[in-house]
Amino acid sequence: MLATLFREPGGPEVIEVAELPVPLPGPGEVLVRVLAAGIQPADTAVRAGWSPPGVTVTHPATPGNEFAGMVTQLGAGSFGWEVGDEVLGFRLLGCHAQYVAVPGEQLVPKPAAMGWAEAGSLSASGQTAHVALTELGVRAGETLLVHAAAGGVGTVAVQLARAWGATVIGTASEANHAYLRSLGAVPVTYGDGLADRVRALAPGGVDAAFDAAGRGALEPSLDLVADRSRIGTIADPAAERLGVRRLRGPRSAARLAELTELWEAGHLRLTVSAAFPLSRTVEAHRLVEAGHVRGKAVILPWDE
Repeated sequence: MLATLFREPGGPEVIEVAELPVPLPGPGEVLVRVLAAGIQPADTAVRAGWSPPGVTVTHPATPGNEFAGMVTQLGAGSFGWEVGDEVLGFRLLGCHAQYVAVPGEQLVPKPAAMGWAEAGSLSASGQTAHVALTELGVRAGETLLVHAAAGGVGTVAVQLARAWGATVIGTASEANHAYLRSLGAVPVTYGDGLADRVRALAPGGVDAAFDAAGRGALEPSLDLVADRSRIGTIADPAAERLGVRRLRGPRSAARLAELTELWEAGHLRLTVSAAFPLSRTVEAHRLVEAGHVRGKAVILPWDE
């Protein structure tokens, strides 16, 4: 099979496409023919040398931790799936490839009406947003501030909070304000003076703030949210110094299934703004690393 890999940490140019053996599914695993795999800031960070908490990245390494595709082989003791099933799921690393072997409990059925690119983009950003809003205790009737609201995680966070009954104010460039309104958020431009602009939009105050940007979002959040336990980030290493929460949590098929059900019910819209074949993965890394992707970008491993 073809897969992307990097032999040492570095810039996007260290990514290459190589032929690797198709993985064999072990006990309890299934082999999935990958038809789409999301690419996100965590993937570019791993390529640049970051290791997820508790993980040692060995080289050569293949990025990617979300995918959608078709089951092609069952490992011993794998129950609940059949060859030909259309699925989406998650795995730490290894998903930017034409095949991935994954434990069966890390898969959910792909909704029949969901496109492959959408399905491949859901798990990582969707579950990250779900964990964050759950940890911050977002409830109906509250006001939530979402930083980087037009990105992959922010897009889902806005819609989850709205589905749960909260009012959402989302930061974005002016070019994305109409997009945020279409998701149900009140848009606001980020940058100097943000706290004052948010106060004008939320005279009753802001109950919680979620930072998916990691660039100067926490300080204005401190001015807006009284309870620091309700300010959280997935991207800013200053969290501990500032006394706010670094949001992490386990992924699960149950959480992912809840997200697919929201999509089927019409409460969750997925935006894929760019799709790349494996041969253009370097370009995909550069785009995502620049930080201005609306929604998600995906890799289409078979679109060569």
